[in-house]
Amino acid sequence: MTEDLGGGDLSRLRQLNALAVIRTLRGEPGLTVTEISRRTGLSRASTEDVVRELLGRGWAVETEPTTGTVGRPARRYRFRADAGHVLGVDIGGHKILAIVADLDGEPRHSRRVAVTPEMGRRERLAAVDRTVKECLAGAGLTASDMWATGVSTTGLVDGTGRVMLSDALPEWTGVDLAAHLGRIVAGPIMVENDCKLAALAESWRGVARYAKDVVFLLAGLRTGTGLIIDGKLHRGFANAAGEIGALPVAGWIRAQEQLKSWPGEPSEAAGAAGESGAAGAAGAAGDPDSMAAELFAAARNGDRRAAAAVRRYVKDLAVGASALVLTLDPELVVVGGGFSRSADLIVEPLRRELDRWCIRTPEVRVSAFADEGVALGAVRLALDHVEQALRGGGQLASPDRFPRA
Repeated sequence: MTEDLGGGDLSRLRQLNALAVIRTLRGEPGLTVTEISRRTGLSRASTEDVVRELLGRGWAVETEPTTGTVGRPARRYRFRADAGHVLGVDIGGHKILAIVADLDGEPRHSRRVAVTPEMGRRERLAAVDRTVKECLAGAGLTASDMWATGVSTTGLVDGTGRVMLSDALPEWTGVDLAAHLGRIVAGPIMVENDCKLAALAESWRGVARYAKDVVFLLAGLRTGTGLIIDGKLHRGFANAAGEIGALPVAGWIRAQEQLKSWPGEPSEAAGAAGESGAAGAAGAAGDPDSMAAELFAAARNGDRRAAAAVRRYVKDLAVGASALVLTLDPELVVVGGGFSRSADLIVEPLRRELDRWCIRTPEVRVSAFADEGVALGAVRLALDHVEQALRGGGQLASPDRFPRA
């Protein structure tokens, strides 16, 4: 960033200079004016003006002087990540997860509420409201403190925040999530598909943060994908990129059915894996998450029928994954979602299947986020909007707080 923009708008120039300083300060424990000037390319006088403005608006703060130095130490400044907060909300079939994060994306508080796939629209939205309100209260914040909110959901989402199509949740097609969340939190609300946001989280802070082209596989009670192309989330013309699971021959529609074919004894399998009696009871009662965990536990402990069910699941998963790999030639395939906890049973068989079908098998890695990656991607979506607003391309909940001339 330099001061020479070739003319015109001084106010815009000051805003861009402020953004350059903010980016330089973020992630640093403290920098002097000289260091900031050197890194941004601004003159010392302009740097001093910007730092003074950021201090006045609460975006920067002076750090404590370093002890043990000779003479008067130079003043150092750091970015105030707690100057604002964003919210990420994951609306799923089995859980609602909300995360409040600061402007560096560091989570400050989270709240998880269990739901069921059979819930209707009204019940699920009520659970969303309760989760968000409890999360904000736990963080000691109010709805008006949120600068932006990112929301994830299953299904196809349009640019206004409305669910265009959802086969996974009853009564969910047509829900205007942006309008609904707008009644309980301040600021702009962005809504996106859950698989895409999981991919965004991996590209941001996960195992794919150094890769430019990535296929993310959501492996769980549903199967889906998110695509990162040239370091950016790929949405497609109508936000439907990667929906290969809609094609029956891709295998993803029947993949989960392979796991349901296991005729074992869930409570005994859970006991062999060291699960609690409560978990075994839940599995016996038919809870899909528990039953899947128990099947993987049984396969891990030598149950041949369970192991066969897992192999059939991976074969189906690999068909659609191979089609994506052959199309995009990605650097990396990331396996995430709830089943990533059983990566020891999935990754190697998946890699072997990709070897069978693909010209070049990319590296296959496992997400470290498990089922929290989608909510983290929603946080990143909100932060992206904040940064766009700082560049003058949008609004924040508290526009008086961000630097302008």
